[in-house]
Amino acid sequence: MVFSSIQFIFLFFPLALVLYWAAPRRARNLMLLALSLFFYASGESRHLWLLLTLIVVNYLAGRAIEAGRGVSRRLALGCAVGVDLAALGWFKYAGFIATSVFPAAHFAAWQGILLPLGISFYVFHNISYVVDVYRGAAPARRNPIDFALYISFFPQVIAGPIIRYHDIAHALDDRHVRLEDFASGMERFVVGLAKKMVIADPLGEIADKAFALPVATLSGSDAWLGLICYTLQIYFDFSGYSDMAIGLARMFGFEFLENFNYPYVSRSVQEFWRRWHISLSNWFRDYLYIPLGGSRRGATRTYFNLATVFLLCGLWHGAAWSFVVWGAIHGFLLVVERAGLGRLLVRAPALVARAYTLLVVTLAWVVFRAPTLAGGIGYYAALLHPDAKNFSRIYPGEFTWVVLACALLGATGAFTWLTRDWRARAGQLRGRVDPALAEMREGALVLGARNVILLGLMVLSVLQLASAVYNPFIYFRF
Repeated sequence: MVFSSIQFIFLFFPLALVLYWAAPRRARNLMLLALSLFFYASGESRHLWLLLTLIVVNYLAGRAIEAGRGVSRRLALGCAVGVDLAALGWFKYAGFIATSVFPAAHFAAWQGILLPLGISFYVFHNISYVVDVYRGAAPARRNPIDFALYISFFPQVIAGPIIRYHDIAHALDDRHVRLEDFASGMERFVVGLAKKMVIADPLGEIADKAFALPVATLSGSDAWLGLICYTLQIYFDFSGYSDMAIGLARMFGFEFLENFNYPYVSRSVQEFWRRWHISLSNWFRDYLYIPLGGSRRGATRTYFNLATVFLLCGLWHGAAWSFVVWGAIHGFLLVVERAGLGRLLVRAPALVARAYTLLVVTLAWVVFRAPTLAGGIGYYAALLHPDAKNFSRIYPGEFTWVVLACALLGATGAFTWLTRDWRARAGQLRGRVDPALAEMREGALVLGARNVILLGLMVLSVLQLASAVYNPFIYFRF
């Protein structure tokens, strides 16, 4: 079951709201936990035991860290992180490591190891918890139900965002949902659903066609169209999921941090990573880059730390050499910017800096999307093909061009006003005109127009749901 499904929108979610609000206040965490475990089991019952096992291990480790002193605290932390990484390593990387070390080994021997849904995310949540407790950033959770809810909360258990424990600890104890919070969460969910169904999925069909064509016969026109569509698809797909998760959490009283901030308008790769998948960037910064020394130990060590972090970031996304290369590309670009290019980009015209960033990020997506590293190299060659005679092989229809135009505008923040908090907009409006007139305009124009547009987006999304085949979010595979 995924957010963008009829079952979730019209069955699970309404029932979850009814059960949650009908439960006594003290039992609401327990109710949310039960709903979250059911949600996870509906799509991954085979590995529910792994999720529960890691919850128990890290809950006990957190208590031991808080109660221990000196070596015992470090031992408890090391054991918990070791178990978390061992689980991730076995289920996600065992086959990749085996076939990389022994190329002649038959991969069929490792096909019985199925990747548990969301393991990359809930392992990082567990590590965040024990490290935060060890550092004293937040107290250990005494109630196991509360801790289990933090790890398995259904809006983020499968594909994030990666919520660090100290950012949500207070909400596990006490939270309140005002009407405007609920309305804001509902709006955010609708916008995220539209990003996925109305923009990402249609563009994904074009990208899939382009990357499925033999690279030897792929024209440059088709290759560039497919790459542009994928560049927009992955942004709207994952930012759409994040919007839906943030909206859902808000309706239950939890406030998640933003996960995307229009990354394609960045003026450097460094800025791109401050805007793209922000929760993952922050996690690697706080729990890996800074512990490695960050930028405090000289230029050479800084370059090493950046390269290491982004090699691991690439590997986190998938157990394949193409992801490692993708991470290495970003690590290399960050090192080059740190070495001097970044200073040039700051002084360069904004259009030039943004064009550079968009070009290198887009080109890097090739190896991320290609089924194999060799396929990615072939796709790069296809981008240079001048022959456009096979452009019609992809057959983009008129609807696709409209979607592509909307996606290009949306990726630049042209529609930002739709997702901003309505009270902030009203306050800005009152500051410019007479308060009484502002109230009238707010009701008649701002709220009315926004609600009409949101209703239209919801209708379009449901129509797409009714006609679409199963198409899960891209980040489910990670």
